[in-house]
Amino acid sequence: MKTICVYAGSNLGNRPEYAEEARKLGRLLAEQGIELVYGGSKVGLMGEVANSALEHGGRVVGVMPKGLFRGEVVHAGLTEFIEVKDMHERKALMAQRSDGFIALPGGFGTFEEWFEAISWTQIGIHNKPVALLNVLDYYTPLLRMVDHSIEAEFAQVSHRQLVVEANTAEELLAKMEQYQRPEMTNKWKQLED
Repeated sequence: MKTICVYAGSNLGNRPEYAEEARKLGRLLAEQGIELVYGGSKVGLMGEVANSALEHGGRVVGVMPKGLFRGEVVHAGLTEFIEVKDMHERKALMAQRSDGFIALPGGFGTFEEWFEAISWTQIGIHNKPVALLNVLDYYTPLLRMVDHSIEAEFAQVSHRQLVVEANTAEELLAKMEQYQRPEMTNKWKQLED
């Protein structure tokens, strides 16, 4: 992988381990020569992962809709900053430029971005790994919800294999490198035939 998109909270959260793991991820991306694409902010976990990647010589690309531009949140020290029209264009460009996706802990925006990326894998828009960095089991309740959707037969058992997860940045990047999209039926493609 040459470029990874990272979704992350604009807050630091209530545990120092969230920021520590974000910084570790940024460092590892830089050390492995993997470009970071993210939302362009200097605050929260977004800022932590970007600052760490930059401090370790990495390339960092921020993508932000002009409606979100405010001096106190825009990261001025990025390798590249791309202004887009709106959130839809932002997510599409971030996906287009990335070979994989990681969600650090975050809130509704992080959830929405991650679910869109994984649903695009599910329906075959892309075959890129979509991962959760499950720091301190932050995403364990979400993973239980995914399992519940399979038990209730709203998702297939094979869909669970789409989710790459680990508790540390090192383990997660290693799993993403080995990722292969599982074989599964795609009912949307079958309807076209």
